[in-house]
Amino acid sequence: MVFPVRDIDETQAPLLDHLIELRTRLLRSIAALAIAFFVCLYFASDIFGFLVRPLTEAFPPGQGKLVYTKLYEAFFVELKVALFAAFFVSFPVIANQMWAFVAPGLYAKEKKAFLPFLVATPVLFTCGASLAYFVVMPTAFKWMLGFQGEKGGLSVEALPAAGDYLGLVMQFVLAFGISFLLPVLLLLLNRAGIVTRQQLTGMRRYVIVAITAIAAIITPPDLMSQILLLVPMWLLFEGSLVVMWFGERRDAKAAAAEGQSTELTVTPDA
Repeated sequence: MVFPVRDIDETQAPLLDHLIELRTRLLRSIAALAIAFFVCLYFASDIFGFLVRPLTEAFPPGQGKLVYTKLYEAFFVELKVALFAAFFVSFPVIANQMWAFVAPGLYAKEKKAFLPFLVATPVLFTCGASLAYFVVMPTAFKWMLGFQGEKGGLSVEALPAAGDYLGLVMQFVLAFGISFLLPVLLLLLNRAGIVTRQQLTGMRRYVIVAITAIAAIITPPDLMSQILLLVPMWLLFEGSLVVMWFGERRDAKAAAAEGQSTELTVTPDA
């Protein structure tokens, strides 16, 4: 993606022109999502096979199976898989359209300050989703399947439905991906002057309690998943404070350098 960094536009377009441009950007975003959906629908079985792999590895070799209890469930599962994958595929185009609509109203300094957050958002979301897929889901599924066995003389066997499993995978991926955007939110609030590093440091204990509550709500009810989300979110919070500290030092040095240059340009009276 190309993000031209120019100063704010001097022209003042009428409200109708802005609405027309907004409609154009939305239509392009919807078109990109629709094209990605049909492409992903063709590969929906392969994508779903990729999403099923953590469950396959959690089962003993050759014993796992997915079932569907409604005749139309498998079809709708493929539609959901295609839409889920299409959003990730089309996100660069959607983000580019959002940026193209917002950027003309920003100053060059504001554009340069906002661009790192625009780049960091998909990177952090991907890191969170990868943690969920490669670490959390295999661990959680093995723990959940551990309840199989003999109970009161009856055999207890896990027969997960395809639709329920897809919903669980989406919950894991979205929960971890969105939670990993915590640094973006905190740093944006800090840049906007809404919160300071000192305020966040003073509220550390309350933030940890809030993170614990969020991890307990958005993850499945097993303790391991909650811990595996709680610890990275806490580390991301601490990392955000470190980034803010470096930013404060950089701003202080820039202000000091600007003050010195101003003093040098002032000539004493004769």
